[in-house]
Order: sequence, then C-alpha cells, then structure tokens
Amino acid sequence: MAFAAYLATMQFFRLLLLPAIQHVFHPGDAVTSLVRRIGIFCFAVLGYWAYVRLVEKRKVPELRPRPLGIAVGGLSGAGLIGLAMGLLFASGVYVTTAYHGLQEGLWGIAGVIVIAATLEEIVFRCILFRILETGWGTMPALWLNSLIFAFMHIGNVEDRASPQEVVATVLSCVLIGALWTLVFVHSRNLWVAAANHAAWNFTIFLSGVPLSGSEDWRGHALFASEYRGPAWLTGGVFGPEASLLTLAIVVASLAGMIHWARAKHRLVRAGTAPLHPEVSLE
Repeated sequence: MAFAAYLATMQFFRLLLLPAIQHVFHPGDAVTSLVRRIGIFCFAVLGYWAYVRLVEKRKVPELRPRPLGIAVGGLSGAGLIGLAMGLLFASGVYVTTAYHGLQEGLWGIAGVIVIAATLEEIVFRCILFRILETGWGTMPALWLNSLIFAFMHIGNVEDRASPQEVVATVLSCVLIGALWTLVFVHSRNLWVAAANHAAWNFTIFLSGVPLSGSEDWRGHALFASEYRGPAWLTGGVFGPEASLLTLAIVVASLAGMIHWARAKHRLVRAGTAPLHPEVSLE
C-alpha cells in the first residue's frame, strides 16, 4: 500500500496534471522540465505522507525539516566520499586532466541529484526499511534492505563490467546502502538521509569520475579526471564507490555508527515500533 500510494501520486502528476498544465499554459521545454522535476518530487513526498496519515494513522515526524541535521547530513556525506577520493587523487590513482569550471546545466544536474536521492530515500529507507524494521527489527531489516538496494543498481554496469566488477558493485552498494540506512536510523528523518545521499553523489559528480556507473554527466563536471590505477582501487566502471579504499572507509564508518546506535538505544527488536526523534532515546 505504501508503494502504491507513492507511485499513484507521481503517476497522477505525470500523466494527468502535467499534461493539463502544458495544455493550459504552453510552457517551453525548459520550464516543462523544471515543473516535471519539482512536481514528481512534491507528489512523491505527498504520496508517502498520505499513506502514513491515512493507513498507519500517525504523524509523520520523518518529514519534518531539521536544518541542523540536514547540514550535518550533507557535510558528512560529502566529507566521507571526499576523504576517499582525496586520498585517491593524492596518490595518483585519479588524475585531473582539465578544469571545466561552472558550466551551463550544472545546477540542473544538482537538482536532479537531489530529487533522485530523495526519491530513493523514500523508497528504500522510509518505506522498505521502516516497514521491514517493524516486523524484523533494525539489523535484519538493514541488511535485507541494503541487499535489495544493491541489486537495483546492477543494471548501471552489467553490460560493461567484468564479473569481478559486478561483485564489487554489489558489495559497494550493500555497504553504502547500509550506511544511508544507519543515517536514517540515527536521524529518523528523510531530509537528513537525503542530504547525506545527495551530497555524496554531488561530490563524485563534481570530480569528473563515473557516478554509480553513469558516464552521462562527466562532461558537465567542474573537472575532467581519469584513472591511473587498477580497477580494484579505482572502482572500475562503477566509480569511486566501488574502490577498495572507499569500502574500507565505509566499513569503519558502519562499525562506529552501529556501536553508537546500540549505545543510544536506537536499534529496535522485531515487533517494536521504531523510535522517532521526539521520543526519548535514553
């Protein structure tokens, strides 16, 4: 029912409301694209909100804006992947070959990254993880959710990757999915998790290396960069997220976040309602 509400509201906008807007106002292509992106974003959030209010019959604290948490989430996401990439650039594994500067379309891509990250967080953290957590508890739900998240990303590389790179991609996505799930566990907030996710992706994009296997935006990045090392260290076709160095940093972060979650009683058992920020966690 949660997925149905999420998809139905987006399709209502895409298939009915957007064509009506185009018919009445005749916007140009650029305006239509902007309205489409904003509309899909807003109606996806609306669909989730409607499901929680009407079906679960509770308030939706995970949708409350939390400026400080959003700032911390964004900075930590950029900082974590930035640390891994900084080490790769410093060691010569990645090399910058040109500086493109601010280009036309850069901020449009930033908007797409934010919207895509938010939609993924609604699907994988707010819906899939949260409902699995209620039935199975935090840790089983976290790993199952992360495994599904990983298999959904294989299509990004399967036609170009070697078997070893496919395995590295799956492992990378499981660990990174677990990382973003733990951000949600600690914050219980969509916007904090989405900020971490979006900042992580935008940092990769700006550097000019592949983003989750995608080559589409590299020409719009601030820098042009290339690999000068083996695939197990560069991340191969999937990019820096599948680098062994990144995975080591993510594993260390996961260990610390799980320990912190246990210490703060943020992990729940099967059949127990997850805690929300306004509930005491001590």
